[in-house]
Amino acid sequence: MLRPDASARDWIAITDGPLPAAAAVEWATVPSAGAVVTFAGVVRDHAEGRPGVVAMSYEAYEEPAVRVLGDIAGELRRRFPDVVRLALLHRVGELQLSETSVLVVVSSPHRGVAFDAAEYAIDTLKESAPIWKQEHWSGGSDWAVEQHPIRPAAAVREH
Repeated sequence: MLRPDASARDWIAITDGPLPAAAAVEWATVPSAGAVVTFAGVVRDHAEGRPGVVAMSYEAYEEPAVRVLGDIAGELRRRFPDVVRLALLHRVGELQLSETSVLVVVSSPHRGVAFDAAEYAIDTLKESAPIWKQEHWSGGSDWAVEQHPIRPAAAVREH
């Protein structure tokens, strides 16, 4: 996954390779930002009403998903104008337990904005992006049961 150039404010990508957490934190760490908040969503061994998950597969309608991630970045910057850098990275394909499926990195001058913006980013991504997950367990597989309708980034609640 290519890292954006040094002048970029947003790093938005969907990839089938491992998510570069250390590189994203390094990219977001700049002199004007006193806070860098990272959220990594990882594959766990259970899901809502389903124990024994052994892996997850993620699929994305890639072009619209990247466009939605851009919309989320735009709305996040409207709500949190002090955000310096924002990375929204999602992985697709089959992931094993403890592998990172989604990464949000936000930098800002102060921690409160960085925490609030990171929370908004992951909540909105989960509600807005056309990305779906399939749970795999020892007895079979099925699409995640807690899926919800997709909403525009601007419709997600205020923090």
